[in-house]
Amino acid sequence: MRSVMLATLIATLATLSGCTKTGEGEYEIRRPVIGAKTDTIHGPIVETGTVKDTITLPKVTTEKKEVNLPKVKVRRAQ
Repeated sequence: MRSVMLATLIATLATLSGCTKTGEGEYEIRRPVIGAKTDTIHGPIVETGTVKDTITLPKVTTEKKEVNLPKVKVRRAQ
């Protein structure tokens, strides 16, 4: 179990050591081919904010209405 964790840690460190951030959303990655090749990867651009929209809300009202309820009378057995 420890050897698997150690191998995962080494692979993660090796992967992260080949990356450098060059700008906003840009990363430069060195790949281990014969020699070394450098690629630039452009990350996604995410814009956040708010917009106004109109929605229709249901109108909830309360009213009194007469209903028939069952009447249950429980007596003790003697």
